Amino acid sequence: MSAYAVALIRETRFDPEIKQYLEGIDATLAPFSGKYLVHGGPYIPLEGGWTGDMVVIEFPSMEHAQGWYDSAAYKAIRPLRTRNTEGDVLLVQGVPEGHKGADILG
Repeated sequence: MSAYAVALIRETRFDPEIKQYLEGIDATLAPFSGKYLVHGGPYIPLEGGWTGDMVVIEFPSMEHAQGWYDSAAYKAIRPLRTRNTEGDVLLVQGVPEGHKGADILG
């Protein structure tokens, strides 16, 4: 089942480190079959006051997503992002085909 790395970025300082991070991240995703689904915007705010950026990267499984985040290649560039962004990053499991909203009710 697919899993996703989601970053909710409130602020990014675009400096040489962020450029280096962006130039290097794709190579860290490839061994884990990660692919971008969302990278920034544009977006249309409908409710609330969101002013940041969102990144969503799809992986074939939670094991792939966790493997990418824990990989030596990603660990090597992660500080380039963490020093220059404010936000939250999480891994989330996808839902099976045919999932309905009420399925979470048990």
